[in-house]
Amino acid sequence: MSKRRLSSITLAALLPFAALTHSVTASADTLDDIKSRGTMTVAIDPTFAPYEYIDSNDNIVGFDPAVMAAVAKHLGVKIEYQRMAFSGIIPGLLAHSFDVEGSALNVTAERAKRLAYVVPTSKTVNGALVRADFTKIPQPAKIESLAGLTAAVKSASAPEQILKQFNETLKAKGLAPIQLISVDSVDQTVAALMTRRADFVFDDMTVLAGVIKQNPGKLKSTGELGPSQWIAWATRPEDTRLNKAISDQIIAMKKSGELARLQKANLDVTFDTPTSDFIPAP
Repeated sequence: MSKRRLSSITLAALLPFAALTHSVTASADTLDDIKSRGTMTVAIDPTFAPYEYIDSNDNIVGFDPAVMAAVAKHLGVKIEYQRMAFSGIIPGLLAHSFDVEGSALNVTAERAKRLAYVVPTSKTVNGALVRADFTKIPQPAKIESLAGLTAAVKSASAPEQILKQFNETLKAKGLAPIQLISVDSVDQTVAALMTRRADFVFDDMTVLAGVIKQNPGKLKSTGELGPSQWIAWATRPEDTRLNKAISDQIIAMKKSGELARLQKANLDVTFDTPTSDFIPAP
């Protein structure tokens, strides 16, 4: 028998085993990898106080890290954070660059087509932040009052998508659209506002409250504007066991009152979050 023929037979014999090995590897859940190495790699954009931010000692702190610490303790693993711009987190998750998305992520029907949300930990409602001497947006604000103004907003965020929806409304009414300055962080949106490149910042009301507190007498909120949304983390759709393990711990924290305590301590408000059926209709 020729060596070429023998090689073909050997290769054919090995193919079923290789296919089986690939199948087992492909079906393995990320939860197994996390427990095996003892660490959970979490992507986070720590520029979103009070949800996640950097303290004076360069530690990542805030509401989401506090809840994530409790989840990791329950799983018996340590957290390894990967800091990155918010706009890169979802692509990085889908590319398997880390285990879990750990930044405050608004729950939307569009994102739910690509991601698997864990149960919500909080709720968001957005608003406009303006300079104290700015009078073009009334209180409470209306979508129509934003026509023709320039907004600073975080890139790839839910507030950015809401502003784009506002523009559809303004267009239907024959009004000028909102001009968007999309940047990577809350600090950059505030900088655009303070240097008068933007007329207002559009973001979560709890975030804006923190910015106002840091700039006494310089800024003001024009009130709630737009729809409210649940906030949750996300895993890849195939990581069903990891998703359930995280969700189960959040539900346990909700039942014990620990989740509400962390909400109050970090957000200065509490939310009664759902444990199922929280994805909005398309």
